[in-house]
Amino acid sequence: MSTTISLEQALAMREKGALLVDARSPDEFADATIPGAINVPVLDNAERVEVGTLYKQAGKRQARQRGVEIVAPKIPAMIKQVAELQAETSQPVVVFCWRGGMRSLALTQFLELAGIPARQLSGGHKGFRRYVLDFFEYGQWAKLLVFRGLTGVGKTYYLHRLAERGHPVVDLEGLANHRGSAFGNLGLPPQPSQKMFEALLWDELRKTPCDGYILAEGESRHIGRVALPARVYETLQIEKSIWLHASLEARVRNILADYPAVDRLKAGFTQPIRALKDKLGKETMNRYLQLLEAGSWSELVNELMVNYYDPLYRHTLPERRIEVDSEPEETVLERIQAAVAEVLNESTNVQ
Repeated sequence: MSTTISLEQALAMREKGALLVDARSPDEFADATIPGAINVPVLDNAERVEVGTLYKQAGKRQARQRGVEIVAPKIPAMIKQVAELQAETSQPVVVFCWRGGMRSLALTQFLELAGIPARQLSGGHKGFRRYVLDFFEYGQWAKLLVFRGLTGVGKTYYLHRLAERGHPVVDLEGLANHRGSAFGNLGLPPQPSQKMFEALLWDELRKTPCDGYILAEGESRHIGRVALPARVYETLQIEKSIWLHASLEARVRNILADYPAVDRLKAGFTQPIRALKDKLGKETMNRYLQLLEAGSWSELVNELMVNYYDPLYRHTLPERRIEVDSEPEETVLERIQAAVAEVLNESTNVQ
């Protein structure tokens, strides 16, 4: 029986709980992988460079022989690592490398010899990457219903609350590890690469049938240093928006809640504030740095809202919108759900 499978077969097995194993180096895995995969590197970063250099300088045979010398002592540990995780599913392990070459072939064969059912992904991660790009270029996904509003109105918070109530939601800022502002990455893990962000977004969008809907937050094309695929960004502009209102005082409270342990992050605010010099002037910038140094967080956030964020984002107020006030808080979710139903009803009537 062939141990090689197509990407479509691999993704179907993934849906049934198959363990996906990325046999590439840690650096390659860190850059991007198939969502949910674990890393069992056949060669580490330095070893991959060594074997690759030998391949170019001395040829395939010498490179393969050196590869065997490096990998042989690792085989028991690699098999043990996979076996412990694979025990949770009856599906064969799916192994891949960059192009479905020697690394994934070797690990697949090691696992099979050890009695662990394994399949090698034809085309490797390169084929998966092409699949994701084709999805965003030609594929279809559910309607994206968009929440908009000035900074701090609680868009992400309410999206999470709606997700708890069973609404399909995609948290774009969560996938990007960025709040979508000048200070957006403070206190968060590093952002994923563009390739990984797109893989994560594909994985979220595919979960909802194309005739359904997904709630999302209105974003600019770029969220920190990653960018929304062009057609996804265009889709965010199609349906009528839900515009959330909140008082300035409430927005300041929300922002301070979104940036926990702000004193610990104080140093991280310095450079983003300095970057506002061209927009707000040196005098205002210096005032904000003084407020930062004094730990006057509420005053600093208030002034940033009034003088920077609100003028910058007020232009995003869409003509086609349903406005929802966040007060009274006790009924805001019901009113948001009613707005969602109204947008869906209008969309259905238009069609």
